[in-house]
Amino acid sequence: MAEPSKVIHVRNVGHEISENDLLQLFQPFGVITKLVMLRAKNQALLQMQDIPSAVNALQFYSNVQPSIRGRNVYVQFSSHQELTTMDQNQAREDEPNRILLVTVHHMLYPITADVLHQVFSPHGFVEKIVTFQKSAGFQALIQYQSRQSAVAARSTLQGRNIYDGCCQLDIQYSNLDELQVNYNNDRSRDFTNPNLPTEQKGRSSQPGYGDAGGMYSGARTAGFSQMANAAAIAAAFGGGLPPGITGTNERCTILVANLSPDRIDEDKLFNLFSIYGNIVRIKLLRNKPDHALIQMGDGFQAELAVHFLKGAMLFGKRLEVNYSKFANISQGADTHEYVNSNLNRFNRNAAKNYRYCCSPTKMIHLSTLPQDITEDEIVSLLEEHGNIVNCKVFEMNGKKQALVQFETEEQATEALVCKHASPLSGSVVRISFSQLQNI
Repeated sequence: MAEPSKVIHVRNVGHEISENDLLQLFQPFGVITKLVMLRAKNQALLQMQDIPSAVNALQFYSNVQPSIRGRNVYVQFSSHQELTTMDQNQAREDEPNRILLVTVHHMLYPITADVLHQVFSPHGFVEKIVTFQKSAGFQALIQYQSRQSAVAARSTLQGRNIYDGCCQLDIQYSNLDELQVNYNNDRSRDFTNPNLPTEQKGRSSQPGYGDAGGMYSGARTAGFSQMANAAAIAAAFGGGLPPGITGTNERCTILVANLSPDRIDEDKLFNLFSIYGNIVRIKLLRNKPDHALIQMGDGFQAELAVHFLKGAMLFGKRLEVNYSKFANISQGADTHEYVNSNLNRFNRNAAKNYRYCCSPTKMIHLSTLPQDITEDEIVSLLEEHGNIVNCKVFEMNGKKQALVQFETEEQATEALVCKHASPLSGSVVRISFSQLQNI
């Protein structure tokens, strides 16, 4: 193997493969600083921000064959340690271009295509915006109608914050020629074509659960490829997988039995199973009221849920969690839709969420709390679910969070199932299991 380099050489890049396809393949491993398509040779050169990011990518793709649009591509370290102007021939990494590559640092608040449009449109007509939100950070590609507008925007906005003290803009010229936008939604927008579809909205069971803004109308429609998801998994687990997880399961639908029919509903099941992946839809079985079907975003997420929740205790009963014989759940009057829920956890920071997957623990972690929250208020919110051994409120990146330790795993599971996504003083509380042993 060639000496490690932050520049990756990609071969067999067919004409149907776009710059965006390549960005999605490598984005989960780190920020991509330069990309050059060598169309005449069916090759590409791609520069990561540092060598460890490139090493992680190549280690992963040495075990998993990368493919884009059904075509296998082949990756190796480039003989170049850095992409220079000479290497790039026609590429314009420092030359002004109408497309800007924007990285947002210290992102404490969510940034959508509309927020970026408000920031960048004063400098000229913005035609298209595409955002990438992955484990390494948040990046956007912004296409102006003219190069002069892009130059003006970069000179004015470089290094500025979108909000006070956070969301700092780092702006480079992209060497892409044209952005491809398939959907007009929070993550991408074509301002020259307002008639593009968004994603289907599902039937909502309670406020927040069915809101548009989630991403999983599947890995497929929003351009989030299976390969990019696999890369996020690799980034989470350092190239391996947790013990007992094969990564080969393709069944997406789970059958859960031995539920408590009088205490369970679709939203409570969503709260528990969404720890392990995005939820498409859930169906409680009328003829077997202690059974439910849950369709996950993909087979890997379903495998995590089956592995970590098999035998978990909830409402005094031991859950039976297995794969269903049904490939998916048909949409109907008795299904609850979550495909577009903004409470699906894996739309953002997928690698981080994979890393936090575990069996239920006695300790839960609460985030997105009101800034003036007290430990007494948290105890009041949760104490109906069991004996709280310890509770600690702390601040991380200027945001209030908390750890709460229960006497048993079952009590902590009940608190998560009943109180995740519940409103508290204007905030929506997010709860997950913590792997910390004590506070």
